[in-house]
Amino acid sequence: MLTVKQLSRLAGVTARTLHYYDSIGLLKPSCLGDNGYRYYGEESIYLLQQILFYRELDIPLEEIKKIMGRPDFAVLPALEGHRQELGKRIARLERLRQTVDHTISHLKGQKEMSNKQVFSGFSEEEQEKYAAEAEQMYDPETVRASNRRWKSYSAEQQKQILAEGGQIYTEMVAIMPKGPASSEAQALVERWRKNMDHFWSPNLEQLEGLASLYNDDPRFKANFDKFDAGLADFMRAAVRVYVAGKK
Repeated sequence: MLTVKQLSRLAGVTARTLHYYDSIGLLKPSCLGDNGYRYYGEESIYLLQQILFYRELDIPLEEIKKIMGRPDFAVLPALEGHRQELGKRIARLERLRQTVDHTISHLKGQKEMSNKQVFSGFSEEEQEKYAAEAEQMYDPETVRASNRRWKSYSAEQQKQILAEGGQIYTEMVAIMPKGPASSEAQALVERWRKNMDHFWSPNLEQLEGLASLYNDDPRFKANFDKFDAGLADFMRAAVRVYVAGKK
């Protein structure tokens, strides 16, 4: 049997986390000692492993509780499911790594890279995930309308829209030394806003929020870092100037 302190050290989680999992009924201790201490046995160790796997896959705690609370839940089939899902993630991350390597080589002048290839590591599945997250941040119907608009374009039109977006970011990097309030930067923000209309038409507040998201969400920031490590921050500053000028 392991105490809270021992299990927390073993699993790399805090004791407070284990207490919280107990309080919400997600991971109960195997038994309570006469001293009131929680003790965890082997079954609890494997259940905690399951929780951590599900958390690694970005599944909310409430959903994990539902999954693990099913009468037919078993550790071995769950592990096999994790293995399959992690294999997909490894493959996706490898594609992203290759895209990063190709972009680095392109920016160093070592190889040619089309604008389409800049986004080659991002799958339709990942875009659907971003859309689902966007529905939690913005009006769900607006996001769904945006998805319908995007899917209404032909493959060639989608390619041209993405290429224009990539070109805007490339040009933005080139004029960064001039500052976010420069006429060149503001003209590019206007082009960016018009390019955004192919997806949806955000109001000024949403436009500024989107630029902030590029910095606050590591996944989005990583996309901009492929162009330049300072691009996401520069975009946020430039968009803020643009929004302030429109009010």
